[in-house]
Amino acid sequence: MSDFPKFVEFREEGPREGFQIEKKIYPIEERVELIDMLSETGLKRIQVGSFVNTQKVPQMADTAELFKRIRRVHGVRYTSLWLNDKGFRKALAAPQVDIDPRLLFYPSDTFSRKNNDASSMEMREKQREWVNLYKQEGYTVDTAYVMTAFGCNFEGPIPQDRVLDDFRFVLDLCAEENIPLPILVVADTMGWGNPEVIKRMIGALREMKPDARIGMHLHDTRGLGIANLYAAISMGVDMCESSVAGLGGCPFAGHGHARAAGNVCTEDAVFLCHELGIETGVDLDRLIAASAYAEKIIGSPLMGRVMHSGVLEKYRKAS
Repeated sequence: MSDFPKFVEFREEGPREGFQIEKKIYPIEERVELIDMLSETGLKRIQVGSFVNTQKVPQMADTAELFKRIRRVHGVRYTSLWLNDKGFRKALAAPQVDIDPRLLFYPSDTFSRKNNDASSMEMREKQREWVNLYKQEGYTVDTAYVMTAFGCNFEGPIPQDRVLDDFRFVLDLCAEENIPLPILVVADTMGWGNPEVIKRMIGALREMKPDARIGMHLHDTRGLGIANLYAAISMGVDMCESSVAGLGGCPFAGHGHARAAGNVCTEDAVFLCHELGIETGVDLDRLIAASAYAEKIIGSPLMGRVMHSGVLEKYRKAS
């Protein structure tokens, strides 16, 4: 039995996750234009860039400048990623960054060390410090992510119990600190998920905390991104992080090719929801135009389907 939500919130990650994996550093003017186009689509949250080690991720070195140049639209939050206290401080100091505090958990110890230079247990304990750091700056936690929730290219399949143990830690930490429970985000960082394991994971989280809001961070690495999203929203999930034109991928995930690492495509995901009668608040035509521009920037065909095939309205009208 399906339990589709009436509305699904899409959080756009393309400007950050889409360009961090590219070997080429693209002109800031083009990335500003892309963000400005996305701002006009109805999306309410756009991740502009990240405050991370620029020696490891030089593509994000101009994130602060990006924030200076983008044209802001009322009602849209422009966010960033950070992986440690130093990155958070940089986000605070940068111009007009909308802070969305998050917690990060890593069932895969290898990936944790590659991404954060810390073991998974060290990262777990650091989240206590992050909660207090956010409190000191007047923020509450927005999201709590468990990465590689279904499998890791370095360690193989990730047991569901290991993932649930991290989410239990989140529940206990929030109770101890007397803070609201954030959105619990299941992150298929390396594209190991399939619809059945997605449903099992969401079902287990529902049993653990029935009133929790659950979000998904899905990658389309092996072509199952949209199928996995369908499985998630059929169980009531109403928040998904996605990437325009299917751009994206973590540079430390061990993928063989950047084009294979992309996030679930925003316009394809929005199209799915609209076909199911689910509202998104997104103007799909404007989003497709932004996708076409993203493809122009990259200079090669991208993974999105709807951007190439178009929506169905004109065909319905013709019949």
